[in-house]
Amino acid sequence: MNLRGVFIEDTFAEAFTMRVARIIITARNERWAREAALKLTGFATSVIGCKCEAGIERLLGSGDTPDGRPGVSILFMTMGKDDMGKRLIERIGQTVLTCPTTACYDGLPGVPDRVGVGSALRFFGDGFQASKVIAGERFWRIPVMEGEFLVQEKFGMQKGVGGGNFLILARGADAALAAAEAAADVMSSRTGVILPFPGGVVRSGSKVGSRRIKSMIASTNDAFCPTLRAVTASALPDGVNSVLEIVINGTDADAIAGAMRVGIDAACQEGVVSITAGNYGGKLGPHHFHLRKIMAAEAPA
Repeated sequence: MNLRGVFIEDTFAEAFTMRVARIIITARNERWAREAALKLTGFATSVIGCKCEAGIERLLGSGDTPDGRPGVSILFMTMGKDDMGKRLIERIGQTVLTCPTTACYDGLPGVPDRVGVGSALRFFGDGFQASKVIAGERFWRIPVMEGEFLVQEKFGMQKGVGGGNFLILARGADAALAAAEAAADVMSSRTGVILPFPGGVVRSGSKVGSRRIKSMIASTNDAFCPTLRAVTASALPDGVNSVLEIVINGTDADAIAGAMRVGIDAACQEGVVSITAGNYGGKLGPHHFHLRKIMAAEAPA
C-alpha cells in the first residue's frame, strides 16, 4: 500500500490493556486549569519509568464542566487497578490541590469500578474539611489558604489500551520531525486518546529487554537506529536516516484506530519513505492495530 508515495508496511502495532481514569480539572480561567493539567501530566510518559501514563485529552469550555468554569480533560493510565488510587492521590494532591482556583472532578461518572481520591485527600484539611452529597456523589471541601479546594470523593476507572503506535521512517531528521509534528497536531484533542510523550513524539523507541543486561525491561530499539545500521540487524530501508515514533493511549481500541488513521495520513509527507509499527510478534499484548486495515477503512462520519 502506498499513500502519496509513502509505503505503508504490512504490519501491526501491538498494544496492551491498561486501566484508565478521566480527570476533569476546572479553574477560574483556562490559564490555571492548564497549569494544573500540565503539572499533573508531567513526567507521565511511560509506565517503564513513571508508574503511570497521562496526557491532556482536550480543553473544555464552561458549558462542558460540572461547575460551569473552563477546564481540561485528562486521561490517566496505570498498568493495574491497585496502582490507580495511589497515583491519583499523589498527582492530584501535589499538582491540583496546590494550584490556585482549581477543582477536580471524576470524568467517568457512569463507571462502576471506582477508586477513592477525595476520600484520602480530605485529611489535608486536618479536621476542618466538610463534605456534601450531590446527586448521589460525595464531594469534599478542603480548606486552603486561598479558600477551598473541591474534589470528588471517588473517581471511575475502566479498562483502556496503551501502546498503540506507528513509526515514521524518513530520509532525514527535518522530514521526520515535520511529519511527526503534523501527525501529533491532527491526533491531539481527539476524544478518547492521548499522546503521552513530549509533543506527542518519541525519538527513543524501545525494544523489550536488553541484549546485555538481563535486569533491564527495555532498551534502545537498535533495529531502527540509523547509526547502528552497520553493526546490528537493521530494519531500515535504504535511504532512511531518521525515525520518529508516535505512541497513542486510549479509552478503547476504536479511539486509537481512528487517531492512527488521521495521524498516518498527516505523516505521509515529502521526505517520508515508509510508515511501520512496533510489535513483538503478538507476545506483548492482545490489541493489534494493522496499519493497512486501518488506512483502508473509511473514516467515521
